Amino acid sequence: MLRSVAVLVLDQVAPFELGVLAEVFGTDRTADGFPDYRFDVCSPDGRPVRTSSGFQLVPHGDLGPLEDADLVAVPAHDRCASVPEPVLEALRRADARGAHLLSVCSGAFLLGAAGLLDGRECTTHWRYVDELQQLHPSARVQCNSLYVADGRLLTSAGTAAGIDACLHLIRQEHGSATATRLARRMVVPPHRDGGQAQYVEAPIPKAPQAPTLEPVLEWLMGHLQRPVTVDELAARAGMAPRTFARRFRAETGTTPHDWVTNQRVLLARRLLEETRLSVEAVADQAGFGDAAALRHHFTRRVGATPQSYRTTFRDRTHAG
Repeated sequence: MLRSVAVLVLDQVAPFELGVLAEVFGTDRTADGFPDYRFDVCSPDGRPVRTSSGFQLVPHGDLGPLEDADLVAVPAHDRCASVPEPVLEALRRADARGAHLLSVCSGAFLLGAAGLLDGRECTTHWRYVDELQQLHPSARVQCNSLYVADGRLLTSAGTAAGIDACLHLIRQEHGSATATRLARRMVVPPHRDGGQAQYVEAPIPKAPQAPTLEPVLEWLMGHLQRPVTVDELAARAGMAPRTFARRFRAETGTTPHDWVTNQRVLLARRLLEETRLSVEAVADQAGFGDAAALRHHFTRRVGATPQSYRTTFRDRTHAG
């Protein structure tokens, strides 16, 4: 049973992500029947640390509570900061004795520095997943997850995904009813559908730098609504279809079909955000033909249905 929580803080700790952990585990709600936790915020030497917002934070003490806490949590920190060896050793000991380990956002980089992501599934903010994977090649970094549980290792994506991860742990340790009641108390969903791909910035569709194929791609960007075939595109490029397909992959890194589909999904995202068009109309304008095809490709690439994406991201100020 989860009874004690130790939160590790270093200089440049992110206060919001720390606040998520304090809200879930550090707020006394026993009068309402919620579990009681021993909650300790710990710095390497027990001294104050400076947050990423510039103010100082006074912890409860040094790394001592990490030695017996049921949960050791790491909020977001500066990804490039050097981590003192005593901190890394404390994290390794916590893992070795079977404690739960939880990171929020870039806190995963501290766990990685301790070697605790090697061979395990994990995630972080979508902006940092490639960097985390490059730093830790043997980690299995998931790019489209709000949080990932690998045994007692729990890593979450950016900011609010830390709430999702904490509620998952509450659900696992104390049951669904407690997690749902806590979510209602915090006025957050007890469980969010989809992954973090739906939160990745959607750039305006544009043709990539492709020296040979740029004229064809520029034409294609202006005609996403209509059906196109590789043979038609090859003819526009003055190439045989096989030659065109090889050249396309060489210059764009993908197949014509995948490239066109991705561009159509980007266009659909913009239409869902900025217009009141029906999903059927969005499917037509983005070149999918019908709503079923849009839902299939959109959900596969974005991790949410077109309707749920619109509900979350529609721009109320200039939808028209």
